[in-house]
Amino acid sequence: MLDELAKRELEVESVKQLFTKIRNNFGETLKKERKIEQLRTIEQGERTCDEYVQEFKKVTRGSGYKERPLIKEFKRGLNGSIRRKLAEVEEPPTTIGEWQERAVRLNRNQRQSRIEEKMLGRNMICPGENAQPRGGHGRGSYRGRGGQIT
Repeated sequence: MLDELAKRELEVESVKQLFTKIRNNFGETLKKERKIEQLRTIEQGERTCDEYVQEFKKVTRGSGYKERPLIKEFKRGLNGSIRRKLAEVEEPPTTIGEWQERAVRLNRNQRQSRIEEKMLGRNMICPGENAQPRGGHGRGSYRGRGGQIT
């Protein structure tokens, strides 16, 4: 098409037809460039790793990127704490699948840990616990929820 334009041999009857020809000739290239741009700017941000991985996989399709460039972009978009912890392990991930799987697992563990810290910080009774220590009832005495000393 570019050769035809340069030689002034491109025949079109309307602007609409010209745009159709452009889209047909360059559409795939533009799609791929858009995918690459998305891939280079996607970040985890406030999302969970599960959500980040799903969007990353969606954006990856049609980008033409393979293993190493995908790993580079995936790592770039991960939150720093997760990226650092995965890079510092004895055997770091080596494939994009391993990076994604281990990042998701680590992120789930971090979120669970934060929940548990909040619960412990508030001295809350965990589900299934019946009693908590009460002072003044002798050594090892506990007052259950019903008020009975055990």
